[in-house]
Amino acid sequence: MDRETRLAWLVDHYRRPRHRGALPDADARVPGGNPGCGDIVTLYLKAEPGENRIGAVSWEGVGCTLSQAAASILAERVNREHPSFDEILSTPPEQIVDLLGRDIAEARPGCALLALGTLKGAVKTVEMNRKLRAAGHTDEQIRELRRAIAEEGKATGVVVGEGAEDAAKSVGSH
Repeated sequence: MDRETRLAWLVDHYRRPRHRGALPDADARVPGGNPGCGDIVTLYLKAEPGENRIGAVSWEGVGCTLSQAAASILAERVNREHPSFDEILSTPPEQIVDLLGRDIAEARPGCALLALGTLKGAVKTVEMNRKLRAAGHTDEQIRELRRAIAEEGKATGVVVGEGAEDAAKSVGSH
């Protein structure tokens, strides 16, 4: 795809986002923020029951054309392909950079890769929640554990999960 066509494709996904909105009965809702420019993407993930595979994803967000188009493009592909958790977790950033256009994505990698990083966080959330439930933890105990982890993460600059929206908003936008 040439540069002009790729830019038109990105703008189309920004103006007419696919799979945007909360996903009812999602197994995970994970916000991700880009403190470099204020982009926010929240991923909703519904796993296939009893399988380590994505059944559906959707997203909500605000931010630049690249971050929002990348979220739409990623959601469209994931909903079409229903990849396994391992496939998502092993997706290299370069694959998304190439998909979006290296010349475009490399100029703003934080924007280009926000949706992928947040999707990986959602997959890890589902995996951990399943393990914690299997170990006998209640949903309330799991929520409390996640809040405590998010509080510890604030000091490290981690912006996926609880607090990501506030971290991104505190910086503003580009």
